[in-house]
Amino acid sequence: MNRTPVTSSNVTSVGYDPNTMTLEVEFRNGSVYQYFDVPETVYQDMVSASSVGIYLNQNIKSSYRYVQI
Repeated sequence: MNRTPVTSSNVTSVGYDPNTMTLEVEFRNGSVYQYFDVPETVYQDMVSASSVGIYLNQNIKSSYRYVQI
């Protein structure tokens, strides 16, 4: 999945596949996670948030199934 760089102290880049509703997040430590069944509006809200990391922690991590890849 293609990811776009973001300005964040914890997140390096994010990508989204609207066909599968999969959000992919690459962290500064090199780990990559995929979050499933994420609505596109949630992805758009995350990339436009003042803090990508805080938005991810508050709205995505505990709400969507995920796997480390």
